[in-house]
Amino acid sequence: MDNAPKTITNVVRSVQLVKVDGFSLTRTMGDNDCIKYRWSFDGYDWEIRVYPNCWSYSVRVDLAFLSKPRRASVKRAFLRKARRGSVRVALSCRLVDPTGNLEPSNERSNQGVFSHPKEFFSILSIMGRSELETSGYLRGDSFTLQCIVNVLKELPDSATYPVEEAPVPSPDLHRHLAELLQSNTGADATFLVSGKSFAAHKLILAARYPVFMAEFFGDMKEKCAARVEIKDMQAAVFKALLHFIYTDTVAEFTEKGEEVTVLAQHLLAAADRYGLDRLKLICEGKLSGGINVDTAATSLALAEQHNCPQLKAKCVQFIIRNREVLDAVLASEGYKYLAATCPLVLADLLKLSLRVGESSDA
Repeated sequence: MDNAPKTITNVVRSVQLVKVDGFSLTRTMGDNDCIKYRWSFDGYDWEIRVYPNCWSYSVRVDLAFLSKPRRASVKRAFLRKARRGSVRVALSCRLVDPTGNLEPSNERSNQGVFSHPKEFFSILSIMGRSELETSGYLRGDSFTLQCIVNVLKELPDSATYPVEEAPVPSPDLHRHLAELLQSNTGADATFLVSGKSFAAHKLILAARYPVFMAEFFGDMKEKCAARVEIKDMQAAVFKALLHFIYTDTVAEFTEKGEEVTVLAQHLLAAADRYGLDRLKLICEGKLSGGINVDTAATSLALAEQHNCPQLKAKCVQFIIRNREVLDAVLASEGYKYLAATCPLVLADLLKLSLRVGESSDA
């Protein structure tokens, strides 16, 4: 038998900071003159009314109010019919210092039940004007009130019975789009890449990336073309590129090895070519995590050509880590590619290599 207590009520809270500017100008306001602040909370409209120059009445002596100083006061309004017949509410207010140098003033509170629109609590007396004028709460001719409203909510009958929520399946849009790509259903564009053809959907490509939007629906010459030839790209690279556009994933990156590294290098260049920034970052991260003697120089060249600062820093850090690694990279095929395509990077690398050599000799 379950003896755990069952919750049948709930309290919701709204905290509002009400700032009153121009305090010095409120001296001429009357007892019933107020500054109003409204907001919506718990399905109702509420109103705070601040009376900066209101008489504070005494409950002990009928005429004592005549000798009382005027005080800054606040009261609470209920502006919409209650959903369940009545609403139980507690209100508390206090002055606060926005700079945090002063502790909040003493809290004033009241509570009651609202049943009809435009009902009000009795006035809460916050602080006398003269006291407020000399206190630290008045800053730049303004003061700030923190008003806290607590509403007691009765839970519906069904809330006492535990209800198990049905689990939400994982998103599978990428799987459906991958199936659409594989089936060629409704395809209206064909890409010719290195002697192979790939069917695709113009709207999906255009919705994903602005380059394809311009090619198919802009002023570019491919606007009405159903067949588009892609030059200077391998078929395997374009296949991975197309799969990423439809699914936001690169299936090959779950594997490791030289072929995956080469694919990542070519795919990074393709991503930069078509403005696929997320794919570019994925490729940069893949290459950064697998730098070795054979790939360091080639990846460094790619990083320079396609503006990949993270990959560039990782490659340089690897190459100059010690003299043995540096010599091995300088003897690699990738170094020849680096020397031919990025002479400025090569010059910087040679300067760093001299430092490595000097530190090794020392």
